[in-house]
Amino acid sequence: MARLLAHRLGYTYIDSGAMYRGLALLALDTGARLDDGTALARLASNADMRFEWRGSRNHMLLNGRDVTETIRTPEVSDAASKVSVHAEVRAELVRRQRELGREGGVVMEGRDIGTKVFPYAELKVFLDASLEARSQRRFLDPDVPGQQSRAAVLREIAERDRRDQDRAESPLIPAPDAITVDSTDLTIEQVVEKIMGMVDAAIQKSGTLT
Repeated sequence: MARLLAHRLGYTYIDSGAMYRGLALLALDTGARLDDGTALARLASNADMRFEWRGSRNHMLLNGRDVTETIRTPEVSDAASKVSVHAEVRAELVRRQRELGREGGVVMEGRDIGTKVFPYAELKVFLDASLEARSQRRFLDPDVPGQQSRAAVLREIAERDRRDQDRAESPLIPAPDAITVDSTDLTIEQVVEKIMGMVDAAIQKSGTLT
């Protein structure tokens, strides 16, 4: 959805969650402890993380290696949720995300964008859906390798939600001025159209949207 929205607007698309997944993959590959926030933040500060469009897909390069598919495995997803609880890690990656979006013209997705990364963003959308709908979508997603059973995917997502909602640093909550969109019964295209309507309304109200 975020990728399609960026394409429609002619904006840059940034998947902030991929950065945490990239760090998690790096930690797994190097044997770094997932409970050592200081070491993980140091690992993040030395890592080269880039996004590159190839065709219609946004690829993530980690230290020159294309890890677009690898970071979507269940093992990396679970590790990313553990890595992201550390304040030192979030401070380093938030700094990088702000650098990527400081010129404007960006659609950024992630679990703390409206509350932490860009609290003054001109339009914030809190995209929600039932746990069942989200687990079904993840299970059927062809871009997620190493998929398990539907029940296992549901448990994984529920556990990740619990960790992200309960963490002390930048918990998963909607920003006070965010517009909540429940996508449980909507297609990707319907969600994009709904948000494009919000973009048009914001432009009419302020005269611009940077």
